[in-house]
Amino acid sequence: MKLYSYFRSSAAFRVRIALNLKKLDYEIIPIHLVKEGGQQHSQTYRALNPQGLVPALEDEGHLITQSLAIMEYLEEQFPTPSILPSDPVLKAQSRAVALSIACDIHPIDNLRVLQYLTHELKVSEDQKNTWYAHWIRIGFDALEKQLSAVAHLGKYCFGDIPTFADICLIPQMANAHRFKIDVTPYPRLVAIEQECLKLPAFINALPANQPDAE
Repeated sequence: MKLYSYFRSSAAFRVRIALNLKKLDYEIIPIHLVKEGGQQHSQTYRALNPQGLVPALEDEGHLITQSLAIMEYLEEQFPTPSILPSDPVLKAQSRAVALSIACDIHPIDNLRVLQYLTHELKVSEDQKNTWYAHWIRIGFDALEKQLSAVAHLGKYCFGDIPTFADICLIPQMANAHRFKIDVTPYPRLVAIEQECLKLPAFINALPANQPDAE
């Protein structure tokens, strides 16, 4: 199993967590998103993944792209241990939180969007950072309310096992820290992060612990 990854990519971070929680062996193939104009734009990688994005997972001759699709694949192919709640409602809610991060928060603040803001629209560094923080805060405001309402279920987002929601939340929290966004208004999110970062699956997936980390 090969994972095309970039140490700082939130989406690749998610998949590393999922693979680690499933206790699966995988080889990381680094794709640097900045060097050489972005290795994701190379002819070789575009032939593999026409979107030119990471992550991409290669397994038994098949290539799967998009982090949540990869997570669904891993859950179906390797159901134990599960990374979704058993209750259908909580399962749907866990997916909903994951999607709210992967579809509503992260894409607006993704590298190619930030590059477009600075290179094409010529916004300043301060303006770019203001943009980034704005969308994080809007997303986190909603997540804090959602996840506080189910805090009684356990120490993670939806109970006592990490699920899709936690897998997506932790990389987004890492992004918030990287951009020096104050997370003290989100005590539930911080508490979940602290619990997740006690687990080797999350620790070993951290950007700083990757072979291509800088």
